[in-house]
Amino acid sequence: MISIDPKDIPTGTLHGYLLSAVSPRPIALASTVNAKGEVNLSPFSFFNVFSANPPIMIFSPARRVRGNTTKHTLENVLEVKEVVINIVSYDMVQQMSLSSTEYEEGVNEFTKAGFTEVASDFIQPPRVGEAPVQFECKVNEVISLGSEGGAGNLIIAEVVKLHINEAILDEEGKIDAQKIDTVARMGGNWYNRSKLGMFEVPKPLRTMGIGVDALPEAIRNSKILTGNDLGMLANVSELPSKKEAEEFIAGISKRCPHLKGASSEEIHKKAQELLKEEKVLEAWKLLLA
Repeated sequence: MISIDPKDIPTGTLHGYLLSAVSPRPIALASTVNAKGEVNLSPFSFFNVFSANPPIMIFSPARRVRGNTTKHTLENVLEVKEVVINIVSYDMVQQMSLSSTEYEEGVNEFTKAGFTEVASDFIQPPRVGEAPVQFECKVNEVISLGSEGGAGNLIIAEVVKLHINEAILDEEGKIDAQKIDTVARMGGNWYNRSKLGMFEVPKPLRTMGIGVDALPEAIRNSKILTGNDLGMLANVSELPSKKEAEEFIAGISKRCPHLKGASSEEIHKKAQELLKEEKVLEAWKLLLA
């Protein structure tokens, strides 16, 4: 067994050990607004519930190790002490991942990730319509744990109203663990699904993903492609060229001759198969051709 003094290793290395060892961790998809009313949405896995009476949840937007800057979520709750903590299910994990992209201030991650804004009853920040459970919270306190990169900021949030999708309830009105199908964060690119165990989601690009709002309308409004599918398609920095798409379709037409003259529904189903194999660029080429 190796023994390590935290002071003897770089913060980034320590960060990796902590996140890989303390897992799986639940995810708070936090929606906030700033003083100008601009909406922000971002996921955090430094998160849990700590009290039922009063109902208290705590999550922590840490200072970035790289550059020692703060996140918009932290800046927002210091201005407007309210937050919605949205619970993440497997059906929305790709969109959630896309929302973690560090877009510029003022960019609405609801729009970029393709989530639905639903007005809250008691607070200003909107809820994520796709989330199986949504907690409207007042921020009681923000506790800074340090001023260097990697330092956390504990946001102590008191639940003032919760919203539960009836589809996740069992016959007794309790939340069914199978139906809610939550996901949790592991180390690196790994997640854990409550139903089936570990799976991998590539981290969003360092360059900005184009976002669901930039997808062609026929793709964005597809009756076949799911929110997760759209999230994967939207996490590219640019689309393949027309030449690349034409070359791809020429090759795939030989292997799958039935695609020649196929309907958009059939094309979308084939693209969905490619996405399940994590062949995002190939799916794009097919859709564009």
